[in-house]
Amino acid sequence: MKQTLTSPNGTPASRYAFGTMQFGGGADKAASQEMFEACRAAGITHFDTAHVYTEGASERLLGAFISRDRDDLVIATKAAYTGGAGAENILSSAETSRQRLNIDTLDVLYLHRFDPDTDMAESFDAFAQLKERGHIRHVGLSNFAAWQTVKAAGIAAEHGLEIAVIQPMYNLVKRQAEVEILPMADDLGILVAPYSPLGGGLLTGKYLAGSGGRLTEDDRYAARYGVQAMHDAAAGLAQMAKKMNVHPATLAVAWVARHPTGPSPIISARSAKQLQPSLDALSYKMDGETYARVSALMPAPPPATDRIEEAT
Repeated sequence: MKQTLTSPNGTPASRYAFGTMQFGGGADKAASQEMFEACRAAGITHFDTAHVYTEGASERLLGAFISRDRDDLVIATKAAYTGGAGAENILSSAETSRQRLNIDTLDVLYLHRFDPDTDMAESFDAFAQLKERGHIRHVGLSNFAAWQTVKAAGIAAEHGLEIAVIQPMYNLVKRQAEVEILPMADDLGILVAPYSPLGGGLLTGKYLAGSGGRLTEDDRYAARYGVQAMHDAAAGLAQMAKKMNVHPATLAVAWVARHPTGPSPIISARSAKQLQPSLDALSYKMDGETYARVSALMPAPPPATDRIEEAT
């Protein structure tokens, strides 16, 4: 049975989550609050941040916005993107996040990325301490490969913990998660909350119009989405969306959510106007034919086997 995240008062996590990476950075306080309120109006109850986002401004702003209805919301943050996954770093990060968010208990604390230099037993001992203190409710993993997740799940179990949710990158032009991560999580009953459903803005169509964004401002994103086939797929999506009278971003987000394993995409933006097409995906019903047509724009990665004659 797949994990279901709930808020402190039992409110289920919404079908989509909202990621606050831009709070206090690409979005100032006013723009951040406007997006938060738009998300709440659309029924979103799951909000995601991280210790390292915008040097703490993301957590502080989110903490201010949630004060009125905190118990209705699932608040997730992440630890140990920098500094390694040792116990001291995890415990210190979690405490800082609790203070910034001004909440006693973090609903989800993710290990932000895999650390090959730290024994996972030490990491999950720290998570177990946090759980025992009532400082966290659920454990998550971000940017972990399938084998790393399975290894972590086994070690977590030895500490009386389970992995409730994982965050892989997943979108139309980054489909590697389909090979092992999505089926692995589905089999183990782990919720998947994939980030970057819009491919750094590539799948919104804005770069086709000459607009700027992460792909032109950040060398990492430029390299991540620097393959011509990705841009061709984005152009095809924009053409399809125009014919359907739907925003490309709506199709892109709905496509991620339409995967048979039922992931819960994390949407984000720099303004409420930019966010709206992603929110529209909540009510957009993507049928099987449209899902197949969108999928055909970017080939799926090969299966994780050399016996391709047996793959289905």
